[in-house]
Parts: sequence; C-alpha cells; structure tokens
Amino acid sequence: MRHLISKAIETLPKLDSGQITNLITILAEEVKDIELLEMVLSSLPIGVIVSRPDHYIQFMNIPVKRMVPLQQKGMERLKAWEVILDKDISNFVKESLLGAETVKPKDFTLETLNRDITLAVGVMPVVKDGSIQGDFIYIEDVTDKRLEEARLRRAESLASMTTMAASVAHEIKNPLGSISIYLQLMQKSLNSDKDSCRADLEEYLSVISEEVERLNSIVVDYLFAVRPMDTHLVPTSMNTIIQELITFVQYELMEAGITVEENLQNDLPLLNLDEKLIKQALLNIIKNALAAMEEGGTLSIKTFIKDNLVQIKIQDTGVGIPADLVSKIFEPYFTTKDNGSGLGLTVVYKVIKEHGGELRVFSKEGEGTTFTILLPIPQTDKKLLVWEGEFD
Repeated sequence: MRHLISKAIETLPKLDSGQITNLITILAEEVKDIELLEMVLSSLPIGVIVSRPDHYIQFMNIPVKRMVPLQQKGMERLKAWEVILDKDISNFVKESLLGAETVKPKDFTLETLNRDITLAVGVMPVVKDGSIQGDFIYIEDVTDKRLEEARLRRAESLASMTTMAASVAHEIKNPLGSISIYLQLMQKSLNSDKDSCRADLEEYLSVISEEVERLNSIVVDYLFAVRPMDTHLVPTSMNTIIQELITFVQYELMEAGITVEENLQNDLPLLNLDEKLIKQALLNIIKNALAAMEEGGTLSIKTFIKDNLVQIKIQDTGVGIPADLVSKIFEPYFTTKDNGSGLGLTVVYKVIKEHGGELRVFSKEGEGTTFTILLPIPQTDKKLLVWEGEFD
C-alpha cells in the first residue's frame, strides 16, 4: 500500500482532474480492503502481530492486547519483542526473529487475577518473491485445550496402568504358585528320613530360583514399560543403525531361511535419536518378523522421505495378524506367542513416541505384516509464510 501511495504522489503533478478522481477512488478501495483485512484479523480468536523486515511493528490485532501485557506508549518506535512486557515471551520472540534456525512454537504460562493461562506463541517469516517482507507472530490461548489434553493423558494413563496391573498380577500368579508348591515339597522332604532328601531339595531350590528369576524379569519389564524414558538424542544415521542391526541378526535370518531386501535412501538427513533405544525398537520388530516366518520368507526394509518425515518400512511375508487383533498388539502384555512377554511391541510404540514419531501397522492374515515408523526431520531452515499481497 505504501508503495502504491508513493507512486501516486510521484505521478500526481502529471494527472488531470479526472485521473486524480480515479486515483482517489482506487486508493479509497485499497483503504477499504485494508480496513476489511484488519477487521478480519481482529475478529480471529488468536493474537496476530505483523512486523517489518527491521522487526518494527506493522500491525497488531485486538486479541493480542487482551492476551499479553504490552508497552502502550511509543509502540510504533519499538521492535516486536520490545512491545511485549512478559520477559519469557519477549525473549522467545527475539530469539525467533533474530535466529538463523526455526524455533518451534512454545507454550508460556501467565498468571492473571482469576487463573493461570497458557499461551502458545509462534513466529514465521513472511516471504514475497523470495525475499523476507516481515514476520508473522501468532499468540493463541490454549489453556482449555492443554487442560483437556492433560485430563485425557491422565485418563489414558490410569486405564493403561489398570490394565498393566491386572496383567502383572496374572503374570506373577503362576511363578508364585510354583514357588508355593515347591516350598511345600521341601517341607515334606525335610520331615522325611529319606536319603534322597538332599537331591530333592537341590531340585526344588533350582526350580524356585528359576521362578524367582522369572518374577524379577516380570518386574523389570513392567518398570521399563511404565517409567518415563531417559532419552539422549544426538544426530544419528538411521541407515547405519539398520545396517548394523541386519549384520547383528544375519546368522539368525540365514538359519531361518529368511532373505533380507534392503532399499535405503542414500541422502537421508541425520535424525535426533537415542541410538540404543531405536536399535531396541527396530530389533523388537525384526524379532517379531522372524517369529512370524517359521517356514522362511522375505524381510524387506526400506527408508525414504515423505511428507517431510523419514519413514522406515519393515515388511515380512509371515503368517500375518488377524484383523480383530491388529488394534491390540501395542497393548501391554498382549501376545499371540506361547513364550512371548507381550511387552516387545509396547516398548517399540513407547520408544517411537518418545522420539516424536508415529508407528503404523498393516497386516493381512496369511500374507504378512508391515510396520511403518515415521520420524520428524530436524528443521534447519525457517518455515516461510508466502504472501502474495502488498505490505503497507
């Protein structure tokens, strides 16, 4: 708009009265459009601040003034972060505007007279014709949304803990029963005068020791499944992890008559991963594939980029999973194997979620199963908001 007015002023001396009238009409329409845009932006439930390339404020809608404490005087002479009085939000906006890398939207808690509120704040450059024309800062009140999310997480956690507690009780019951029986047998042996008493006691103690170890394993697995994971994320090559795992299990695969097909995209970016946990998750999936292909088959592992995500697809030609059981395979202690713990895929799901990823499964009985892991690519370039209009 400013560019248009400058051009109009330059040409004004050359215009006759009719052309001046037309120019006034055009400018009036432009003003109406700007007023309409400002009205729409001020009607939004989120706060919007638009700044120029030099970071001085271009526009601010009404919701911003209701959400965050602002410097009221001399606003037009202040940069975007200088207007915001809350120190944490101000520092975040400054870091986002001046930094070379993308800063993810962040939640901030503000104390008010009535209650604490949670604001989500994000920043995006506005680009036209390949050059940055300014920045778009948005502030959203997500208090109710975050409270609802927390409530759902608590409900899910409680339901999960209830299910796991019942499963653990069931798992513990069997070894405890065995221990009780063998303790009774030991008591009988001690009360008898048989010469074979010592041999019997050694046998009973051996069984009890095995059952105690089984109990310990159940407790360790349970704690691993319920405790928060301590992840140490470092830039890591997913392809290298996969190749190392294939080398690790290649003898097992050969013995089982399983052929491995690798299709790994060469130019995958490094991902922020906990190598130990990711290896464990992938190994659990491969072990499941091995168990599903008792008569041999093909294990296909593919990596590629799609929708700004690194995807890892692990496919087997095994027995598949019945359709009514697919939705249950990530539940703690659910297993279709006689000697399975029922925690392998639960751990896989938890590890992938800890990495901000997603885990999908597709299976057809008699044909095989495909697990697809989707992991976020670290952002090194700022997201750009493309603007086709004019800046005032």
